[in-house]
Amino acid sequence: MNSVAGHSAGLSGRTALVTGAGSGIGRACVVALVEVGVEVHLVDRDEVVVGVAEEVGGTAHVVDLAEAEPARALPVGVDILVNNAGLQHVAPLHEFPPDKFALLQQVMVTAPFLLVRHVLPHMYRQGWGRVVNVSSVHGQRASAFKSAYVAAKHGLEGLSKVIALEGAERGVTSNCVSPGYVRTPLVENQVEGQARAHGLEPRRVLTDVLLARHAIKELVEPREVAELVRWLCGDHARHITGSTFTVDGGWTAQ
Repeated sequence: MNSVAGHSAGLSGRTALVTGAGSGIGRACVVALVEVGVEVHLVDRDEVVVGVAEEVGGTAHVVDLAEAEPARALPVGVDILVNNAGLQHVAPLHEFPPDKFALLQQVMVTAPFLLVRHVLPHMYRQGWGRVVNVSSVHGQRASAFKSAYVAAKHGLEGLSKVIALEGAERGVTSNCVSPGYVRTPLVENQVEGQARAHGLEPRRVLTDVLLARHAIKELVEPREVAELVRWLCGDHARHITGSTFTVDGGWTAQ
């Protein structure tokens, strides 16, 4: 049995919705799910998601999760929800723009709550559902200059546990996948901000700042995160819920 088939138990014919699906981890999750026969709805604020959907055979939804009702135009018949969309802003607390702080909470905590609320009735009716929240090591650890992101990821981790408890008797699991630094546009866009905050040359940010706490001095690849997301969706994972799985190169072992 090949590695893809080994992860496909119970997933063929299921329907998934993945946010932040236009690039990075979200795009990798879409590809991993499509490989095992899942019908995928791709959600992103960027029109690039249309091209990704055409490439993999999914359905694109151009939706800004910062909107008041982001779930309104999205399908309810979703078996697998992957809350992945995120953004970052780096600044000292005393200079952090309140509107930016609120935006990060809206996209990474409120929107996942609204999407879960949107699809849970369908999952409950059929007695099966998977919610996978792409959190971060920053859902368990803090870094200076990232108050909004750290607060949002801690909030997402808490939300995920509540979903797990409420869905336990309805066949619905909820878990977090919490990567360290992944080779994504979000991380690449942080380099300049971190360079300013720490007074470093941009080329030194990766080795001296971002990967300083990684025991494995490499960025995690999006596909590595997506493989774990897919594994958590299989029938073999029905007793795994309310948990957090780190993919952090040994960061949290320290």
